[in-house]
Amino acid sequence: MRLAVKVLVSTALFSSMAAAAVVATVNGTKITTDEVNQVLMEGTQGRFNTLPKEKQAELRKRIVEGMIAQELVYGDAKKSGVLTSKEYEAELKEVMKRVEKQLASKVWEKQQFDKIKLSDADVRKYYDSHTNEFVEKEKVHARHILVKTETEANKIITGLKSKKGDALKTAFIEDAKKFSTGPSGPKGGDLGSFPRGQMVPEFNDKVFTMQVGTITTTAVKTQFGYHIIYLEDKVSGKELGFDEVKSFIEQKLKMEKFKAAMEKKMKSLQSTAKITYGK
Repeated sequence: MRLAVKVLVSTALFSSMAAAAVVATVNGTKITTDEVNQVLMEGTQGRFNTLPKEKQAELRKRIVEGMIAQELVYGDAKKSGVLTSKEYEAELKEVMKRVEKQLASKVWEKQQFDKIKLSDADVRKYYDSHTNEFVEKEKVHARHILVKTETEANKIITGLKSKKGDALKTAFIEDAKKFSTGPSGPKGGDLGSFPRGQMVPEFNDKVFTMQVGTITTTAVKTQFGYHIIYLEDKVSGKELGFDEVKSFIEQKLKMEKFKAAMEKKMKSLQSTAKITYGK
């Protein structure tokens, strides 16, 4: 049943995409955005859009390069007579047997999913009774400098204390690149935006009490070492409106109904089927 859900999540996402554009042409064969997106969604089990933008770009580049390589190999295989060899024909027959069942299952599952209907009242009722699910948590955008000892941390803090505004941010970034032992050091200590609870408790408890544009005046000790934190931005939490989450709720409820319908359908199919195990 998990496979059915993954297939349909992917299908739903593709249906909302714009017309396919050509990303590369290999000896006259076009590779489109739709083809690339399909590989990306299947490879990430429908979670591609939830990945960080940098990771998305990296994966997309690798997939395009892989698809280009595949076209080059396919073209050479045709020229060398692979497609007319007995070995290829035998392998193709075996593959087609598997693909036939997989494709039939995919189309069948989509047809079953399309039968599921929801009313606007069902969607609104779910929203009104689950408002706690649709709250965007408070987030902060922070930078940090991580060092091994408190003495090192205090020395850096002393050098930054007299600076304010843009001068403080610039100096902090320079110090992070120079002194930080953390992986974010080369990026000026940038940790990006994150909600409460994502960082270790000591770090989390401190950063959410800070004022934007300030640094910690004392080092924050964690299991990783000593941190100097700079708070770049803070976004307050908020309740998401019905229109913002309506499509998500529709998909969620439809998936739930689909799973229940599939369980019922499978029981019905099994009850009328002749199934034996072993020899």
